[in-house]
Amino acid sequence: MADDLSSFAKDVFLVKACKKSTIVWRMVVLVFAMVCGVYICSICLKQISTQTKTGFLDIQVIKKPCPEPNIEPWEIPYVHYPKPKTFSRAECACNPVRNFAILSMQRSGSGWFETFLNSHINISSNGEIFSVKVRRSNISTIVETLDKVYNLDWFSSASKNECTAAVGLKWMLNQGLMQHHEQIVEYFRTRGVSVIFLFRRNLLRRMISVLANQYDRDAKLLNGTHKSHVHSPHEAEILATYKPTINTTLLVSNLNQVNGTTTKALEYFKSTRHIIVYYEDVVKNRTKLMDVQEFLKVPRRDLKSRQVKIHKGALPRQVENWDDVSKTLNGTPYESFLHADYRK
Repeated sequence: MADDLSSFAKDVFLVKACKKSTIVWRMVVLVFAMVCGVYICSICLKQISTQTKTGFLDIQVIKKPCPEPNIEPWEIPYVHYPKPKTFSRAECACNPVRNFAILSMQRSGSGWFETFLNSHINISSNGEIFSVKVRRSNISTIVETLDKVYNLDWFSSASKNECTAAVGLKWMLNQGLMQHHEQIVEYFRTRGVSVIFLFRRNLLRRMISVLANQYDRDAKLLNGTHKSHVHSPHEAEILATYKPTINTTLLVSNLNQVNGTTTKALEYFKSTRHIIVYYEDVVKNRTKLMDVQEFLKVPRRDLKSRQVKIHKGALPRQVENWDDVSKTLNGTPYESFLHADYRK
């Protein structure tokens, strides 16, 4: 009997031990399964997160490109899509922009010409930027300034910003242009800048305008104010009352110098895409402005200017010592300047 009880007690113990062992193993398996489940879930979440981030990155990096403009293959280097740092072009981001520079000399009608261009809704010509010496002190500052202009980050009263189709500036030949012509030509060619040469045929008329403008800087004939350009016939008449006396001793050499400078400029920049415009042609025939718009590939518009011509009419009435000037130029290559005239 005692043996039976002892045997029964052993069996009970063994059963309990087995049950405990089974529970322990089940707990081990359950814990292991939970650990595996958590691990698998964490991997899945990481993959989902990575895929999501990748998807967002793809959206940010891959942007819909601007459609190719309907242009000739040779025009492609001259078409740009600026991304200004100072503003967004918004809905005009895919509007192509063409870069240009007006190369001229003082008192050649460049200010008048530029007002015509700026009357176009899609053209921004930002004026005589390099009249400020620090901007033309070296080629680095010149390039830095040009980059701002052609990236639409240069602000002036002429800026059209978002929907500009042609952007440029007015650059006088004596404002660092000739000294750094090699680097500037290279810049124009690599950046697709088109050049508009604007000169006067009659250099004698230009000289009269230069001398009269220099005189008014000190005299300030318009109520104590100096104006290089005017917007009323009355102001023009006041400025035209001054008749300069021309130094005939230096007259031919001065005309040679100006003529030589323009010839050099045409030679230096002949490898750029360019057009030559003469002030006299624009005065006589406003269809020349249509040629310029075609050159810039902008929609044709009827361009206007508020500026009024100061010196007009026959040359003998504009020079104090006309007889001396006439005698000096007769028989020289510049004799035609004495007779060339235009109505307006």
